[in-house]
Amino acid sequence: MAGTPVLLFKEGTSRNTGREAIKNNILAAKTLAEMLKSSLGPKGLDKMLLDSFGDVTITNDGATIVKEMDIQHPAAKLLVEAAKAQDSEVGDGTTSAVVLAGLLLDKAESLLDQNIHPTIIIDGFKNAFSKSIDILPQIATRIDVSDLNSSSVKQELRKVVYTTMSSKFMAEGKELDKIIDIVIDAVTTVAEPLPSGGYNVSLDLIKIDKKKGGSTEDSTLIRGIVLDKEVVHPGMPKRVEKAKVAILDAALEVEKPEISAKISITSPDQIKSFLDEEAMYLKEMVDKLASIGANVVICQKGIDDVAQHFLAKRGILAVRRVKRSDIEKLEKALGARIISSVKDASPEDLGYAELVEERRIGNDKMVFIEGAKNPKAVNILLRGSNDMALDEAERSINDALHSLRNILMEPMIVPGGGAIELELAMRLREYARSVGGKEQLAIEAYADALEEIPMILAETAGLEPIASLMELRARHAKGLTNCGVDAIGGKIVDDMLALNVVEPVRVKRQVFKSATEAATAVLKIDDLIAASQLKGGEKGAGGSAGSEEGAGGMPGGMGGMPGM
Repeated sequence: MAGTPVLLFKEGTSRNTGREAIKNNILAAKTLAEMLKSSLGPKGLDKMLLDSFGDVTITNDGATIVKEMDIQHPAAKLLVEAAKAQDSEVGDGTTSAVVLAGLLLDKAESLLDQNIHPTIIIDGFKNAFSKSIDILPQIATRIDVSDLNSSSVKQELRKVVYTTMSSKFMAEGKELDKIIDIVIDAVTTVAEPLPSGGYNVSLDLIKIDKKKGGSTEDSTLIRGIVLDKEVVHPGMPKRVEKAKVAILDAALEVEKPEISAKISITSPDQIKSFLDEEAMYLKEMVDKLASIGANVVICQKGIDDVAQHFLAKRGILAVRRVKRSDIEKLEKALGARIISSVKDASPEDLGYAELVEERRIGNDKMVFIEGAKNPKAVNILLRGSNDMALDEAERSINDALHSLRNILMEPMIVPGGGAIELELAMRLREYARSVGGKEQLAIEAYADALEEIPMILAETAGLEPIASLMELRARHAKGLTNCGVDAIGGKIVDDMLALNVVEPVRVKRQVFKSATEAATAVLKIDDLIAASQLKGGEKGAGGSAGSEEGAGGMPGGMGGMPGM
């Protein structure tokens, strides 16, 4: 029996273990981070992504970039998951999270080369993260958001939105100012105070519609809802003031029986009586809506041609096949109740709007419902020259909305421009000396990774990165905590807060958390076992010869670069 081979895995399974597996995973994660690095900051460059259907996306939004790329390497996918978690939790800082995770792994690689065990590095990173979270509130500035209508609070919110939007596609002049005003108005309208302080902002109540044509300056905020629909009948009024709106999730149609049935007709009079009965049924439904005072009907389902005729005769404006999400927003905005049965409808179910009007926007008609009594749902109507610009504008606005939500939930800000990262790095180095041992090296590596963020910002702004870092270190050593990189001005500035470059504490905390968790997850893997491809997959990949290259369906083999 001696020398008999033991087959543990199926034929074709590949396995990488120990340092080789860790190095391969780090290489994949670093490659992804390198790709996103040039997109960081106000002067960050855009990526053009072309999917398998030929659709083009141009963006510098980290979450969009990693979602659109078809990444194959499992370790790089961990960074993608970190970006997605960052996006779903706080909606901003996705590029920072992926780049910082890549920097942490780069520093960890040099420690591995010094024969420091991955467990010690992981413990050091976690320790450094915990210390950073403790230091953040000490550096942060609390802002008063008790009165959202006061000009001073709006000015503070404006700083946060400006920092978020300054790195985006539309960041210039009057267009940017207009969008910032719209975003602040939208969030302050739907914000609801929490008993514990701060505000709850449900972003589901802010609807964004895009219409090609005009410029970004033509974008508007509607205190109500815009429906991308037309009035269903040409005989209906196109404008109704002081509208009483009935919101239906029932169809204004004759219902079909649930069971199949045949009716024997012996004379044309019977057909007429059937049709008359149908018309009478629909007329009764319209009469019921008119009797409770409705002069606008918004219907989630269909409206029969006969019912349209009766509605038009009654002077009622009607819109059909409206999305359920829009129906729910309308219910909140207009103070209405959704009517499931027309027979049981009452005047109390109606909502109120100052104006319901069909308007032509570009080549399309849209129905505007404005002037709600208590608008707890609002609509941003975006205009732009082309679809790509509109898509990027929508992504920018979503980031800005999330930033405002974060600041209202936790009203604390820190200086942007890499100032907070550099200050944390200096304090972590002091802390590392008190820890000692090999873990000290891991904490210092964490500090080194943080310091590279302002270096990247300086590089994208066209500054000399090393010289900028030296200058930043010198100024922070003198106690200038808020000193950072003014990427737009192309210089180092003593006080980023005075320059209105600020970031919510909630976003920064989540960036450090997402990056640290992603980096430690990659470092924990020391064995990578990739199953062989299924035969169907081999044929799809171009025959068995091609499948030999990379076991586990990863082009270029396990040791290669991540497949994109």
